[in-house]
Amino acid sequence: MLLIICANPAVDRSLTIPNLTVGAVNRTHSSMTAAGGKGFNVARATHTLGGAATCASFVGGRTGRWLADLAEAEGLDARWTWIESETRICSIMVDPVAGTATVVNEQGPQVTAADWAAFAGDVQAAAADCAVAGFSGSLPPGSPVEAYARLVRDLAGTRPVWVDSSGASLKAALEIPGIGLKVNGEEAGAILGRNIESVPEALAAADELRERGLAAAVLTLGAEGAVISHPEARGWAKPPRLNVLSAVGSGDSFFAGLLLALSEGRPVADALCRAAAAGAANALSVGGGSFARADFDRIYSETRFQGL
Repeated sequence: MLLIICANPAVDRSLTIPNLTVGAVNRTHSSMTAAGGKGFNVARATHTLGGAATCASFVGGRTGRWLADLAEAEGLDARWTWIESETRICSIMVDPVAGTATVVNEQGPQVTAADWAAFAGDVQAAAADCAVAGFSGSLPPGSPVEAYARLVRDLAGTRPVWVDSSGASLKAALEIPGIGLKVNGEEAGAILGRNIESVPEALAAADELRERGLAAAVLTLGAEGAVISHPEARGWAKPPRLNVLSAVGSGDSFFAGLLLALSEGRPVADALCRAAAAGAANALSVGGGSFARADFDRIYSETRFQGL
């Protein structure tokens, strides 16, 4: 069982709009609404891959009730911490003609120190049966970063913990020894103060991040796959070239593939290949963490790990 800590979930509205034009009236070709935020994308992808996941999340207001209903209807397990502020809505506009996706993320609800204390207690209770914990996504406004870091550290004391975040929460995670870190090339470049433009540069960056005391570091590189620096494996997983429809949620699907494979005890190199295949499969459809298992199986069979 995976525990996915998703403090800032959302109701995701995905709109398919051929020839999207900024500043004009646009009409959708199709639309879908789902429980969203990075953590629920991870949970959805985990289920597609045959695993089980529980999301721990704040929810509030009418939008929060809508989110909870959407998750329940989809069979996504969750541990809710209810707050007074309204859960956010995020909009994803996919143009299949241009092959682009435009994302508008609301900031999220305001939380208090008391809200966070309740959330931390709920996370600890949900963690009792989990093999691996993953912190996924941003923090809602008002979240005490020190309390977030303490929660990461506490969980890391009893099980493998991975973090896929940004901003202040990512900075805090970098100070916690023994965790796994998943970032993209742009995020790693911001941390290290340089551009990362090639696979060798990405792998060197992963090594440098791991030298800070991390158990492992993974850098995702979009269509170029991902690299990992880990005591058991150091190298690059590259999926085949695909015709991408929407990459929104691909990083979350990657995270699901990685955490599930590691929780199953698979070799690290294979876990990276499965993660890369899940991320690539997600890019063939609209909706974060939504892909066909057949697409994953096909892409995984063509994904190769190169030790470097």
